[in-house]
Amino acid sequence: MGPLSRETWAQRLGAFRASPSAFMAGPEGEDLGRDLLSELRSEKLSEQTKVSLLALSLEYPAQLWPDATAAEAAATSLLDILVLLPPRPSALRRPLLLAATTALVAGDALGPTSEASRRLLPLLLGLASGRDLGRGFGPASEQRPLQATACECLRELESCKPGLLGGCLGLLRGLLGQEGPVQPLSLLLALALRNTLVIRARARARAGLQGLLMAGDTPSGGDPWNWALAEEGDARLQPQAPSWPAAEEEECGLAVLEPTPEEARELRAAVAQLLDTSYLLTPVAQAQLLWLLGWALRGLRGQTPVLFKPQLVRLLGTAQLTLLHAVLALKAAFGEALFTAQDEALLLRRLTVAAQHPALPLPAHLFHLHCLLSFPENWPLGPTAEEAAPLLLGPRLCRGLLPSLLHDPMALLARLHLLCLLCVEDEEKEEKGQDWSPRHYLEELLAGLRQRAALDGGPRASATLCFQASHLVVQCLATQPTVLTPLTHGLARLYRARPVLAPHFVDLLDRVGPELGEPLRVALRQEVVSGPGRDEALRWHLQILAEVADGNAQSATLGFLGAAAAHCTDWGLQQALLRVCRALLRAGVGGGLADLLQALARQWEDPDGRDHARLYYILLAHLAGPKLGVALGPSPAAPALASSLVAENQGFAAVLMVQEAPAPIRLSVGPHRAAGPGPVLQLHVEVLEPAYSLELRFRVEGQVYAPLGAVHVPCLCPGRPCRPLLLPLQPRRPAPTRLDVRALYTTPTGLTCHAHLPPLPVNFADLFLPFPQAPEGDKLGFFEELWDSCLPKGAESRLWCPLGPQGLEALVSRHLEPFVVVAQPPTSYHVAIRLPPDSRLLLRLEAAQEDGVPVALRTDDWAVLPLAGDYLRGLSAAV
Repeated sequence: MGPLSRETWAQRLGAFRASPSAFMAGPEGEDLGRDLLSELRSEKLSEQTKVSLLALSLEYPAQLWPDATAAEAAATSLLDILVLLPPRPSALRRPLLLAATTALVAGDALGPTSEASRRLLPLLLGLASGRDLGRGFGPASEQRPLQATACECLRELESCKPGLLGGCLGLLRGLLGQEGPVQPLSLLLALALRNTLVIRARARARAGLQGLLMAGDTPSGGDPWNWALAEEGDARLQPQAPSWPAAEEEECGLAVLEPTPEEARELRAAVAQLLDTSYLLTPVAQAQLLWLLGWALRGLRGQTPVLFKPQLVRLLGTAQLTLLHAVLALKAAFGEALFTAQDEALLLRRLTVAAQHPALPLPAHLFHLHCLLSFPENWPLGPTAEEAAPLLLGPRLCRGLLPSLLHDPMALLARLHLLCLLCVEDEEKEEKGQDWSPRHYLEELLAGLRQRAALDGGPRASATLCFQASHLVVQCLATQPTVLTPLTHGLARLYRARPVLAPHFVDLLDRVGPELGEPLRVALRQEVVSGPGRDEALRWHLQILAEVADGNAQSATLGFLGAAAAHCTDWGLQQALLRVCRALLRAGVGGGLADLLQALARQWEDPDGRDHARLYYILLAHLAGPKLGVALGPSPAAPALASSLVAENQGFAAVLMVQEAPAPIRLSVGPHRAAGPGPVLQLHVEVLEPAYSLELRFRVEGQVYAPLGAVHVPCLCPGRPCRPLLLPLQPRRPAPTRLDVRALYTTPTGLTCHAHLPPLPVNFADLFLPFPQAPEGDKLGFFEELWDSCLPKGAESRLWCPLGPQGLEALVSRHLEPFVVVAQPPTSYHVAIRLPPDSRLLLRLEAAQEDGVPVALRTDDWAVLPLAGDYLRGLSAAV
């Protein structure tokens, strides 16, 4: 068969792009990949047509080369075509490199045993280094584009096989100092360096890092590809995208790697080299580079982030959103170790002023508002999970960020979120003597939104925005009745003015908690039952009543339904009224409802409505409360059984299967026991019903902790005390976390069930362990020796610890007594805490005053400082 014409290829490619799976399943699908490779060898097609064919292989590699064998053959053929290209300039070289790389990656054919891999990898490295650019690869004019493409291909391979280029770090460092494409080389070196550090940290590898970082052609042995390291790095690493996750949630085990002084020096030199050339990169590439380097250095013990300080001088004034995002990611990662209080104030002012610029596009405006709402503070007040406005962001600074009815809906909601956070602070600390109050402004804004939503014939978007704003206010201010009470009354007036918004009210009631849900239900029920029950809004009233009807105000509700029954002449209104009756049945309403159901069964002409009313009356008259709830509950989806034998077999199947069920188990963390070789959690278990052969399984997100073993309990009964369960912890770095808990147990009926329990928190203090007993008579010397050993590789800090009304002695007695080495009550204590696996935290509490005590901290792991600071500031509230 001869080569296909351009028109034929256009038809085939059009059919393939329209539905790749259907085309590959058809008669022409099997030959598409082979025909594509054959046409690439043909000299009759133009280069532009061949580039289009290669673009197809880049878009759909999994369909064209579905397995490793096909991918290997395709990559080999593409490399043969590349080598045979004439030395003149050609537009095919770069697409061929990309296509061969994509085929190996998509087909999972990349490996040490792959012949195509052994051909492609040296070729890419030679092109990236400039060695193989000569007679066989076109003129010198293609050198830089080919170098850049080779670097991109290597970066893709390193992303798919982390650690593959671990032996090429020195070579890549050397190339970065020569003439060549700076951006692709910088990103490639940063990714390879980051992956090598992560994998060696996980594997507890200590040797060889200095040799890998030293500049040179290849490591000793001549093979630059570290397949062994790539095998260890097969576990998926985090995506290379800037973000600022919480350290305790996203840490991946880097703290166990402690480089030697020589390795640390080479590592700092490599990072400094990358940072020095970062200004030559595009903003997106700079953000990628900063995130990779920051993520790699964040957990390395003894490596402070001062290398980033010169870049901050340049980046704090940037107008590029990607770079600003990268700066905030660095701030979340390193906190006060890299950013001073002045830097923090400058960033907040920049975000605030930029968010107020009238010419700012909406996406950029929302970005600045999101950064303000999620701003990573150095020393945030309150718990980490609690949402709050930044401490330095006061009402005066936010005057220009207040929401208005003229704003775009998305911008209005973001500004409203910030206003709600300001209302929280305004509630906690009233500013007397000021005419302006965030809470009053919030009430006026919500009133304006409700006024727009109440307009007859108004746009649906206005009503949607009103309810979105109300839901956001409830989320942020659920504990403030001064805000929720006028909101409840305003929503009730909105329903009175426009009952057609009933579906919005039902949706809001389903989403909010009891803080607004209960009073809003009462207000809406009062609005409905106080009406005549015969107007054109009857179907909306019935929809609301079906949602809010309960055992309260029975007489008023039944009176409204009785008056409305005569006006329910069509099937839809009758079904709506019956749904209200069903809700009242579930709520336990009795006598009056029975009379109503009898009247409905006599009055209505529609047989479906009469039969339902008669059925509800029979259920109400003959079934008690629990059985009535079961009868009105959702019916099982299984079809009716034809015989008792089938039912018995299904019963056997239910016994043999593990079924998911609501958890009848309550699990809580008991007091901390500061003893033993490692930290241990005390777990208290209570059950609501008997459980046998209970197995509790624990899982920790990330790699901060080693896998935890299961805990087994033979039998648990309600009301019968159970001894505390001990769960040993094996942290790989001293950081708090959350444990996901699953329970597997057997019920008294013989069924095996599994259930998800609420996550258990592991606090920073739960990891505290005491040092061995200090020698008598020389406790002060023992403490001073520990104190001096923390420097120079560790870190030191000072902070002010507020005291409660009971003073320093009560605080130490309650929280720190097992760790006190030297005590001079009531004003001075020396505390030594051991943190697993091998860190230490030392505290000097001296010269205590009435309202607080200055605390000097030292540790051999600088990453412990922010955790220790949060812990000490929270002690006064816990006393």
